[in-house]
Amino acid sequence: MLYFSGIFLSPGARTVAVLCINWETAHLYGDAWISHHRLRYRLFVQRQGWSVPSFRDLEHDEFDTPAARYLVWTDKAGKVRGATRLLPTVRPYMVQKLWPELVAEPLPASDAVWEATRFGCEHSLTPVERRRAVAELLCAMQEFGLGNGIELYLAVMPLRLLKCVVIKAGCEVRLLGPPRQVGRFPTVAAYLTVSGRVLAELRRRAGIAAPVLPASVSQAA
Repeated sequence: MLYFSGIFLSPGARTVAVLCINWETAHLYGDAWISHHRLRYRLFVQRQGWSVPSFRDLEHDEFDTPAARYLVWTDKAGKVRGATRLLPTVRPYMVQKLWPELVAEPLPASDAVWEATRFGCEHSLTPVERRRAVAELLCAMQEFGLGNGIELYLAVMPLRLLKCVVIKAGCEVRLLGPPRQVGRFPTVAAYLTVSGRVLAELRRRAGIAAPVLPASVSQAA
């Protein structure tokens, strides 16, 4: 049996899913690994105009390391249409190395604080699909965090996305500094609280009744 989005499926069945991938498990998920890097190219190079490394329409950077975990949202055809990258702040991370000016307080270096970056969804999705993808990705972040002793995510994203999508979905957010222009959009750093209360509110607003990640997948080890 397969477990996707809180629903048990018989072999051969398929539905949308949130997958948790790392370097050691990427081979288990077909082309989801490469598909997620293509999505990042469309979102961050083509749409947001970030000056980040890319090769043959694949976006990548120095923080795509074995320490990273990737939450990816796939459609019914198994194509990755949404994703985010999670990285412990005890390892080198993006804000620390590239954009420390986004944070007007000491930068974290703790197993209880992970960086969440490269968050986004395909713009060709319908509004209903986009809301579902965002909700399931945010729930997956909370489930992963609760399963791995994470208390906060250090997130970096356009201010409009934070206000109109992440906060609206039910996340508890604290801005860490004023917006700065990154690519085409004003961008901010913020802490996202990880808690059972936040997870419950995200599920309530989105009508999600069950976990989107099985316990065995949400473990970092």
